[in-house]
Amino acid sequence: MNDRIRVPRTHLPRRRALAIGALVAVFALTACAAGTAPMGGNQPNASDTASQANAEDQMFVAMMIPHHEQAIEMSDAVLGKEGIDPRVSDLAQRIKEAQQPEIDQMEAWLDDWGMGSEGGHGMGHSDGMMSEADMEALEAAEGDEASRLYLEQMIEHHEGAVDMAEDAVEAGQHPDVIALAQQMADAQTAEIAEMEQLLTEL
Repeated sequence: MNDRIRVPRTHLPRRRALAIGALVAVFALTACAAGTAPMGGNQPNASDTASQANAEDQMFVAMMIPHHEQAIEMSDAVLGKEGIDPRVSDLAQRIKEAQQPEIDQMEAWLDDWGMGSEGGHGMGHSDGMMSEADMEALEAAEGDEASRLYLEQMIEHHEGAVDMAEDAVEAGQHPDVIALAQQMADAQTAEIAEMEQLLTEL
């Protein structure tokens, strides 16, 4: 399913391995509470869509929702400021408009899988997520400083998302999740290059 050539990974980073284990445990409890078997068991009433999702698909979707939500929060922060470079404002608006529909799609998948949209929240500040202090710094910045800080933070944020998406493409199973992950990796890789260029021009 994946045409990209990637170096095989022998293991996931420790924090991501722990996240997978925690998330799978949460999913199993959710499934049991709903009176259904966890993924991979005999589920005569399960949809084909649900039965095609493995733990990597589920982890990626659940973790990418809050990741996208923070990107939108970051974008809103600069869009609400005066004196932002117009190119940065345009990029922030494009990021916001691209990621909200993806959030909606991913929340729909979690609902289809009987997990609800709360599954990925509170997973910790990893994979490019900004800390509370980072967000406060962006809120406080103005003008060119805010433009530069947004780009620097969003590059780090996107790099984390690309890593997550590439893991999903490599280890996922659900064809629609893999397709969305590849789309995210391609789009955000291009945006990283755009932001790096903008930083040299500010």
